[in-house]
Amino acid sequence: MKRLRQAFDPFLLLLIATVALASFLPARGDGAKIAEWLADAGIVLLFFLHGAKLSRAAIWDGAKAWKLHLAVLGTTFAAFPLIGLAMQHIPVIPTDMRAGLLFLTLLPSTVQSSIAFTAIARGNVAAAVVSASFSNLIGIALTPLLVALLMQSGGTGGLISLSSAEGIILQLLLPFLVGHLSRRWTGGFVERHKAMIGRVDRGSILLVVYAAFSAAVVEGLWNSVSGHDLAILAAACVILLVIVLLFTWGLGRMLGLPRADAIVLQFCGSKKSLATGVPIAGVLFPASMVGPILLPVMLFHQIQLMACAMLARKYGARDQAPNDLAATEQA
Repeated sequence: MKRLRQAFDPFLLLLIATVALASFLPARGDGAKIAEWLADAGIVLLFFLHGAKLSRAAIWDGAKAWKLHLAVLGTTFAAFPLIGLAMQHIPVIPTDMRAGLLFLTLLPSTVQSSIAFTAIARGNVAAAVVSASFSNLIGIALTPLLVALLMQSGGTGGLISLSSAEGIILQLLLPFLVGHLSRRWTGGFVERHKAMIGRVDRGSILLVVYAAFSAAVVEGLWNSVSGHDLAILAAACVILLVIVLLFTWGLGRMLGLPRADAIVLQFCGSKKSLATGVPIAGVLFPASMVGPILLPVMLFHQIQLMACAMLARKYGARDQAPNDLAATEQA
């Protein structure tokens, strides 16, 4: 039971509650406009904080372990999307969910959970910090570009308009750059109030999710998505994660990475960021489409946490056993 609680992300309960609230009490009319405005403000604040949290030293240090970082970025932004494109041709996956599944594969890696699981597995924590941070930094620009290129050629049909570029610049890139440049004045505050900043991050995401699902519910989301469809989508997410975990394991061996770095590749390369995906979807897609687009992201988020939590504990226990034996022999 304790392990289950550790693997289960409490934030998912808040997400589920937010989706339920939007399903039963969706924002309409002027309320929808207010919710959309608050969601946009939340996106700007979220990326400002992302910029303020990323240190300049982490950026410059990223060039050192170039083989590992290139492997993580290649998995995140090349291997993952190729698998996503291949899954577009699986007929059992509902057509209206394939776009969200492809969008999921285009997102950057998570930061917090990648670092935490690397630490539990006794991997290279410093390298995980750099790889995950680089993935998020590059993803702010690369994910929208991949969406524009692949989601139109991947059978999802012209979902991205040219006006999205303005939203990307004003709501994502500009706040991120301003936040990063403000570190001289805001960095200390961010470091001292990590818990509060974390709550602001999550609150911003919940605002975007509520606005997105409200619009989708008004457009008839739950009339077109059945429990059977959700089960198929969850199975597709599990298959996707298993493929990527096996791929990163094999790639680490092929590149001859030390075990500590191979762990970083597996945990940073197999993750997709809900915290980054929600606001990016809010900027790129029409309001009525954001809800369906985010369903695979939310499902994959919890599945990856549960699977990687178990893997991390297994890897950590494997390293702990020889250490315990050596300590016993020395005693």
